[in-house]
Amino acid sequence: MSIIAGNDVLASGKPGQRVVDDMLRQRIITGIAIAVVFFAALFLLGPTGFSLAIACLVGFGAWEWSNLSGLSSLSQRVFYLCIVLIVLVLSAMLIDFPSVAALDFNAGQTILAYTVLWWAIALLWVQGYPSSAILWGSRWMRAIMGLLVLVPTWVAAVMLIHLEQGPWLVSLVVVLVATADIGAYFSGRRFGRRYLSPHVSPKKTWEGLFGGVLVNVPIVIALGIGFGLDLRHWLLLGFTVLATVLSSVLGDLLESMVKRHRGIKDSGNILPGHGGLLDRIDSLTAALPVFALITVSSNGWF
Repeated sequence: MSIIAGNDVLASGKPGQRVVDDMLRQRIITGIAIAVVFFAALFLLGPTGFSLAIACLVGFGAWEWSNLSGLSSLSQRVFYLCIVLIVLVLSAMLIDFPSVAALDFNAGQTILAYTVLWWAIALLWVQGYPSSAILWGSRWMRAIMGLLVLVPTWVAAVMLIHLEQGPWLVSLVVVLVATADIGAYFSGRRFGRRYLSPHVSPKKTWEGLFGGVLVNVPIVIALGIGFGLDLRHWLLLGFTVLATVLSSVLGDLLESMVKRHRGIKDSGNILPGHGGLLDRIDSLTAALPVFALITVSSNGWF
């Protein structure tokens, strides 16, 4: 890649368009492949199969997070992976997964309620970076952060997929987060002036955040009309979408903060053109627990 880029620079005085096009093409192809595999698993595997598939993703995410934590040796990283999987199994036992009758949604709500409290603390750390690193900058504190990020994501996915409209609810979260990300990107590029968190992610702006929220308004309107919602459920839907979108931004910022502290650009390189798995699901690690907690606690807006 560097050789090709270098030749193009010599020829034109700037990075070659061919390199940019190749990178964009690779990113698009990988993105389409991810989407196809994800939605196939979501709608074809059933609740138990999908839950186990997400557990595998959490395991790989734990492997990447061990690197973000600064656990460099193979034994340390394997040990951390085992710890995450053990906590995952304990969480599964708490919510009675896989239950023949039904999941224990009360236990799941309790886990997610504490998760939201954790994300409130994470927000303060992101706002306070780099000074806040004195609280979480050690290797094992970052390792604990990974537990709090990854395991509740699995719990939230399991709870949602076991609801009556489970696959569609999980799809909705993914669409909301993706739409917000696209809206934030374009509105930030066009109108961005005030930085959201310059020490963590210099490219994110308040204008981009507002754009990410606004582009989801048509989705709220379409769902409200499609389900024939009354005013109460309209407000509940709007609050759910707003909380989900805002929390997705926090999930992105938290991983960016840890990567910046670690001094790396990507969490891994398993996804060509995208980086690591965590680079693709960081927004969902906060959005899924928030969406699931509101949806389950309120008995849904649908």
